[in-house]
Amino acid sequence: MAWFKKEKSSDSVAPPRSKGSEGMWLKCNHCREIVYRKEVDRNNKVCPKCDYHFPISVTERIGLLVDLGTFKEWDAELEARDPLSFHDTKSYQERVKAQQEKTGRKDALVIGEGMIDGRRVVLCVFDFSFMGGSMGSVVGEKICRAIDRALEKRLPVILVTASGGARMQEGILSLMQMAKTSTAVAKLGEAKLPFISILADPTFGGVTASVAMLGDVIIAEPKALIGFAGPRVIEQTIKQQLPDQFQRAEFLLEHGMIDMIVERKQLKETVSTLVNHF
Repeated sequence: MAWFKKEKSSDSVAPPRSKGSEGMWLKCNHCREIVYRKEVDRNNKVCPKCDYHFPISVTERIGLLVDLGTFKEWDAELEARDPLSFHDTKSYQERVKAQQEKTGRKDALVIGEGMIDGRRVVLCVFDFSFMGGSMGSVVGEKICRAIDRALEKRLPVILVTASGGARMQEGILSLMQMAKTSTAVAKLGEAKLPFISILADPTFGGVTASVAMLGDVIIAEPKALIGFAGPRVIEQTIKQQLPDQFQRAEFLLEHGMIDMIVERKQLKETVSTLVNHF
């Protein structure tokens, strides 16, 4: 039995609903400096003082990576059920409904097909604004469906992650997605189709521990936080001070956990080169 339900299908990405004006200034998540919002926007949502890459929306991410007007979304209608009848201060169903109204999407992943410099690719993009980009049954199912279609069409797969990890409201059904998606990625390897993983800030938990770190090439954006448990949790557990910039993309590159760090303005060109090479 599938732990998701279907509604009317859509072939286009529904943009998140506007949240209205948030002021003229931003505080950088990395250097903590106050920066002018319009200057950040002009710079591809990158801090002009420290090069920290602010999170961007799914629509912005797709526009950044694929050729204009070429992206067609798949399986936009899938949404989560509530097999565990989970309830904390609110029911899981209430939380999902609120997130759907806020984002205009059914769940935390958008999948589809597009072109990068004229070459067809399958693209999967996490939406961190939907329950922290957490991976539940719908996200796992959509990754597997995207890979199945890539196998059928003989296309490379590009995955962009921004996630807090597994979705706790689905319990073991969420954790099962780690094995499910990892198995699907293995099929890409057997078929000799490239899988390129792009880690955005933040990428954590079960997503890091499974599909995100299985790329043939693993790319991270500058200063992205990447890990399993968060640094504060680790420090409190081991009672030790962590190294400077621990879990930042630069630290992971130095220690061989990722293959490259690519600035946002060069991301499409880099992915295009990799796809052409493969």
